[in-house]
Amino acid sequence: MMSNPQEEKEILDEEIVDGEPEPVRFEDKRRFDDSGERVEVKVDVEEDSPNPKAPNPSNDEPKKSAEVVLLEQQLTEITKRCVAAESKLQEVQKRFEQERENLEKETSEMRTRMRKSLEQQADSSRFTFLESLLPVLDNLILALHAAETDASLDNLLGGVQGTARSFEQALISVGVKPIAAVGEKFDPQLHEAVDMLETDEENVGLVTAEYARGYTFNDRLLRPARVQVGTGAAKQNAGE
Repeated sequence: MMSNPQEEKEILDEEIVDGEPEPVRFEDKRRFDDSGERVEVKVDVEEDSPNPKAPNPSNDEPKKSAEVVLLEQQLTEITKRCVAAESKLQEVQKRFEQERENLEKETSEMRTRMRKSLEQQADSSRFTFLESLLPVLDNLILALHAAETDASLDNLLGGVQGTARSFEQALISVGVKPIAAVGEKFDPQLHEAVDMLETDEENVGLVTAEYARGYTFNDRLLRPARVQVGTGAAKQNAGE
């Protein structure tokens, strides 16, 4: 037996809330025709549309302040400048390395040229000196030949003296100069006193004899002259 639709339209029931019964209303959504049969009602279900009131996740993010945006722009600009500066520094360093290599190469070549030039100058100086000694050797050979053919000591002495003069001239030609000694005031920078001679007051402190001639080379002391120096002991002894 089917129930009356009008009777099923509303149903009351009781629900206990906070310990007291409270009526609860239910609304019957079903549909029936005049004969009491249930009618199926098609309901078009639309797709869920976004609720305009629903929170948008993208809107939940806090907006950046103008100061933060400015700082980010400045940071980006500084980063670009740092990258550009680093690139320029690498370029400068590369150029510096190239210049250093070129300078080292030029310095090495210059040293080689200077060494060769000095060696050539030294060879030229030695050549000139040896060339100047050849006449000395010639004079010595002539003196020996003269002594063999002539027993006179005068001829031998003259030949030896000529040889000595030639040799001294050869030394002078390369910058060697003899140091004046006899009659000069004793100079410890140029003379080496190896003997003392008691003499009068006028000759005190003067070189009275020369045992070995001294020489200088380009104003440098090559060898001091070995000399005898006069002292005033003779006058003191006479006074006693």
